[in-house]
Amino acid sequence: MNNSTEVLQQPIAAVNIGPVPVSAFVDMQQLLTFIIRDDASVYAGSAIAINPEKVLSAMRSADIAAVISGADIRYADGIGVVKVMRSRLKQNVQRIPGCELWQQLMKRAAAYNVPVFIVGAKPEICQQTADKLLEQHVNLVGRVDGYFTDEGALITQIKQSGARIVTVAMGSPKQELLIQRIRAQHPECFYMGVGGTYDVFTGNVKRAPPLWCKLNLEWTYRLLAQPSRIGRQLGLLRYVWLYWTGKI
Repeated sequence: MNNSTEVLQQPIAAVNIGPVPVSAFVDMQQLLTFIIRDDASVYAGSAIAINPEKVLSAMRSADIAAVISGADIRYADGIGVVKVMRSRLKQNVQRIPGCELWQQLMKRAAAYNVPVFIVGAKPEICQQTADKLLEQHVNLVGRVDGYFTDEGALITQIKQSGARIVTVAMGSPKQELLIQRIRAQHPECFYMGVGGTYDVFTGNVKRAPPLWCKLNLEWTYRLLAQPSRIGRQLGLLRYVWLYWTGKI
């Protein structure tokens, strides 16, 4: 038995943060191997990134909580979530940024020739994403930008493509709701909502420099780049207060 198989057979601890149970994957590699196994089989289910903002949204809205609970894998994207998990589990838990996870998942899909279908973003961004994935030898079997008008035709196209991984870039919770509807008719794939990842992947939106990411200050970089996010970032203070008062 190889090491990756041994890791997959170990139960993955989960921590309830407010109404959201979050899986404590050891690191990104464990999650990647969970999705695409070493025999090239693919986990059939869906994943959603969890950060403090999503936790707060789930606490305010039962509808949002239901969307989040509809995903099979809820992984820790935000450092605020990771810190709570480390404190409660008394073990190291690594942050798994959704943008990086998607890019590494595409590389693993290319290595194992897993067919991929991408949905979302503006037409030109979707095209650029497709072109770059093909350059990286990803077995891309279909793409549809976020301005489609016939959802039924989209689902039929995904079914007929033979895709095993479908990623959707339409923003949350719109992308998760679409994933739920597609899964209801075609459950054999792995689905992942990826927000603005295609924009970052194609270089149309700059991500925080590596040092900022390493220091877990990516949120600060985004705030400096987009001051209009101040209202959303102030919500983090509420998250911290809820944690210290034992309400999450």
